[in-house]
Amino acid sequence: MENDLQKYLDFHKINGGTGKLFKFEILEYKKGFLKLKGYFPSETINPNGTVQGGQMNSMLDDVTSLLLIYESKGTIYPNSTNLHSVHHRPLFEGEVLATAQLIKKGKKIATIKGELFNSDGEIAATLLHTAVIMESNYSK
Repeated sequence: MENDLQKYLDFHKINGGTGKLFKFEILEYKKGFLKLKGYFPSETINPNGTVQGGQMNSMLDDVTSLLLIYESKGTIYPNSTNLHSVHHRPLFEGEVLATAQLIKKGKKIATIKGELFNSDGEIAATLLHTAVIMESNYSK
């Protein structure tokens, strides 16, 4: 599983800006669930010294999308229609845990929950991601 999933992370790193930025590492996968280690570099920090909220949303958008992409073996790509986020506590430069859990996937729409956890394992942000399912141009 890990090598198979890694090819999608590598594709994301090569072809997407945030794929380079967040430096995802695979921690766990089971059907409908993905856990990655991510990293917020200094470029994501706001003047207050914490991770900018939009960067948290961006990481959660990525991890929830990667779950759908991996489970389809790259045949679909989620086109976001709604990203609803709640920020529970600040995050700082460094490593975080990011999870994605599939709530519902139909023929045309998917809803995925994403969560970020700080280095103490405390929840920092929650995202509810709704997306139209599009055909992917990913080449294997």
